[in-house]
Amino acid sequence: MSEQYPTRSPEAREQSGRDLATLVYLIQAIALFTAVPFFIGVLINYFKRGDVRGTLAESHFRWQIRTFWFSLLWVVVGWATVWIFGLGFLILGISWLWVVYRVIRGWLVLADNRPAY
Repeated sequence: MSEQYPTRSPEAREQSGRDLATLVYLIQAIALFTAVPFFIGVLINYFKRGDVRGTLAESHFRWQIRTFWFSLLWVVVGWATVWIFGLGFLILGISWLWVVYRVIRGWLVLADNRPAY
C-alpha cells in the first residue's frame, strides 16, 4: 500500500519560499564579513529552486543567484588586478558595496511582499 503525501497549499508554498529567501538574504549579509556562507546561500538557492517555481520567492532566488555570481566575478577580477596600483582594491570595495545594496534592496522588497525585479 503506497502512502500519499498531501500536497502543500499555495499559501504554504509561498510562505516556505519567502522563509527560504529570507534565510539566504541573512546568509548573504553574514557573508559580507566572511565569504564562506555565500556559497551555502547559493547552494540553497539552487537546491530549492524547483520548490519556489511560480511563487514570489522565485524572483528573489534569481536575484540572489545573480548577486552571488556577479560578486564572485568581481572578486576574481579585483584580486587579479590588485597589483595594478591598487586598482583591485577599488574593484573589491565597489563589489562589496554592490553586494550590500543587493542584499538590503532584495530583503526590503521581499518584506514588502513584492518580486525582486
